[in-house]
Amino acid sequence: MKLNLNRPLAFFDLETTGVNVGADRIVEIAVLKAMPDGTEQIKTMRINPEMPIPLASSLIHGIYDKDIANEPTFKEVAAELAEFIGDADLAGYNSNRFDIPVLLEEFLRAGVDFEMSDRKFVDVQNVFHQMEQRTLRAAYKFYCDKDIVNAHSAEADITATYHVLLAQIERYKDTEFEDKQGNISKPVKNDVDALHTFTNMNKPVDFAGRMVFNEQGQETFNFGKHKGKTVEQVFDTEPSYYSWMRQGDFPLYTKKKLEEIWARWNKKKDQLKQEKQQQVAAAKPKPVVNSGAGNVVKPAAAPQEKKTKPAVDVTNDMLEQLKMKFGK
Repeated sequence: MKLNLNRPLAFFDLETTGVNVGADRIVEIAVLKAMPDGTEQIKTMRINPEMPIPLASSLIHGIYDKDIANEPTFKEVAAELAEFIGDADLAGYNSNRFDIPVLLEEFLRAGVDFEMSDRKFVDVQNVFHQMEQRTLRAAYKFYCDKDIVNAHSAEADITATYHVLLAQIERYKDTEFEDKQGNISKPVKNDVDALHTFTNMNKPVDFAGRMVFNEQGQETFNFGKHKGKTVEQVFDTEPSYYSWMRQGDFPLYTKKKLEEIWARWNKKKDQLKQEKQQQVAAAKPKPVVNSGAGNVVKPAAAPQEKKTKPAVDVTNDMLEQLKMKFGK
């Protein structure tokens, strides 16, 4: 079976120093790029995270400090990686909640503008959890009747994820799904747009889930004392909340999206201020005079010309009078 693609779909998996999106770093990344013509491209990189790898993490993925001591940093390979992914849509296992946010943090630290606005995101775990609710190992066994060889290796995991999605599409192509609102559909299709919609039901703004879109498409806080309120509503009543989040321990991509909303909110506020000033100016009363037939605007008085005396010729009598006046 071949995926029905309009543009490439990049499956990727990360091995990291830990699970803190804002603080932990990538130690290995593997990308399987499925092309519209059915071909596949794979790139695997080990990365020096520029920080020690905790033993608990090394015991899971098998990568220790000595294994990446001479590997390039993410900043050194960021441009190459972004070019390889290109304009591809993104897919992975638990990628919306972890892999995509971590990858975005690394690109931002490296100063690479990895544009996300036009991409689709397919989280295979969300298909699985909503239809069967298992782990990747169980999913691979359940859908493909195979065991993952070298589990927790990034390349083995993304290969398994890729084949699980193919099996899911085949298995659920005619299966009905009922959502929490009681709507029934057949959401699992060989179509990236449909898979994007089905696997992004929480509609995150920043992938870390600190902000989500509500039913009206407005950015809404999804944590803390303002949970459920739109971001702009909070800016209206407590603008200092923006500064608190900017200075807080939040992922860089969360802060980037927050700054975009803040800039938009300030622009709206300035426009409203200008409109109010224009309305006040237009509402000021103009001076009027009563002509008897109604009020009319009094015209401005025309400037008066200064009157000057006409010039006269000087006579001998005038000169004699001057001599007598001044004693000369």
